[in-house]
Amino acid sequence: MLVPPSWSRKAEALAARLGISYDHLLGVRFGVNVLIATSIVWFTLRELGDPSPMWAIAAVVAASDPEPETARKLFRSRIINVLVGCAVGFFFLLFGSGRPRMVPVSIAITVVISTYLVRVKTMWRQAPITAAIVIAAGIAGASTRVGIVRGLHRVAEVLFGSLVAMLVCWLMSQLWLVRRPDKQVASVTQK
Repeated sequence: MLVPPSWSRKAEALAARLGISYDHLLGVRFGVNVLIATSIVWFTLRELGDPSPMWAIAAVVAASDPEPETARKLFRSRIINVLVGCAVGFFFLLFGSGRPRMVPVSIAITVVISTYLVRVKTMWRQAPITAAIVIAAGIAGASTRVGIVRGLHRVAEVLFGSLVAMLVCWLMSQLWLVRRPDKQVASVTQK
């Protein structure tokens, strides 16, 4: 932990005096995490020439959590399901003629693969969403090649946003300790 334990105890005492609950503190830290992560993603991608990094911003919000262990699980699940959706989306983009009628078929097949073969339930909705993103990029691009480039770009944005969200969550958990009330009592009785 980067913050001295005495600071954490003082912060916990202040929160108790002000009537701020553990859940409220987590909510505030969640908001701060999202603010920091979306700022990092937005300004980094804009600096790299991305005119609208909205997929990365959406990924930050979807992969954020004030609890580091939950954020890690969300990240892992999101990565697995993004890769499944990406693979199915590219398959349909390359071999399904890239026509709009393929979107519902590819989404349904992605759901089946995600739920029955891969079976990573947390964030499993991400797989069909990613397949739709990839295929929609191909349809809008008017060519398979342009669609693949756009699809890869959007998937890279999602992965980058998810990674930043997890890293910010971990860092903030090190800088700003928010302990459950039962753990606060346990640490005071051990001293």
